Amino acid sequence: MQWYIMRRLGCSFVLVLLAACGPAGVSRSPFPAVLASATPQVPTLTQSPESLVLKTPFTPLFDGVRAMQVAATQMQWVPRDTGSPGWQHTGDYIIRQLRQSGWQITEQRFPYRGITCRNILAQRGSGPLLLLGAHYDSRRQADHDPDPNKQHEPVPAANDGASGVAVLLELARVVRPEAFGRTVQLAFLDAEDDGDLDGWEWTVGSNYLATHLAVRPVAVVILDMIGDTNLDVYYESNSTPALRESVWAAAARQGFTQFIPREKYGMLDDHSPFLAQGIPAVDVIDFDYPPWHTTGDTLDKISATSLAIVGQTMELWLNSGGVL
Repeated sequence: MQWYIMRRLGCSFVLVLLAACGPAGVSRSPFPAVLASATPQVPTLTQSPESLVLKTPFTPLFDGVRAMQVAATQMQWVPRDTGSPGWQHTGDYIIRQLRQSGWQITEQRFPYRGITCRNILAQRGSGPLLLLGAHYDSRRQADHDPDPNKQHEPVPAANDGASGVAVLLELARVVRPEAFGRTVQLAFLDAEDDGDLDGWEWTVGSNYLATHLAVRPVAVVILDMIGDTNLDVYYESNSTPALRESVWAAAARQGFTQFIPREKYGMLDDHSPFLAQGIPAVDVIDFDYPPWHTTGDTLDKISATSLAIVGQTMELWLNSGGVL
């Protein structure tokens, strides 16, 4: 993903452009024109967070320890960049886990720069479609590593890759869309994270999915970098306001203060292609993460507690039917 910061000064906005989400002092490539506006046009939803109404009291089933085990399993396959053996093993593992949980699976294959990419889509339920997504590929070069000698090594991607997949697979185990009258699609997205390497673009898999939808979702939630042991999830400024408010409300109702209802970053991430199609979308991301795109993005940097906070937030949001 790529990012920018929007700061308010008086009645005007000052846009500080940064490329490729890098920390201060790191060389950055030019920022794409798609995010040049400080007031991005996003779809709106008609309902407020108060529409999150459960028919029965909510007791979360999402298990952060199980999710952590899923993350650890992925970490035996490094690297996991698109087209690599580790990427193939990870995709096959995702499919096995989804089948065990009883989801219908579609593999969406498409060519990109001489490689056959693979989005993995799992679906259950009936009614309006809610789509939850996370990328499962990893960045093939740790180009932001503080050690120049390691900048051509692969990113282990415990947080920026494995954490989102872990939450989705644990949600697949515990969520039953048939009970709340929605179709839920879990999208494991390919080729998100090699942007600006050898001419690759960002968000390749989500862009393909967003432009080849069999059914148009009423809401899209992207989970990215959500396992940080020091979890702080701020509003992402490009996200559809009513939708992000509904997700943060699901966190607040469970006392999760790690979801902070204040804008901090604007991201070019896997939600961006859906916004471009006029589909309400939100990016759930904790970008305050120093090991981003370094060899230090390892399993010890994420926690079962953080995975549980995000997972139980999404579990409640789904069981409430989302915001329609």
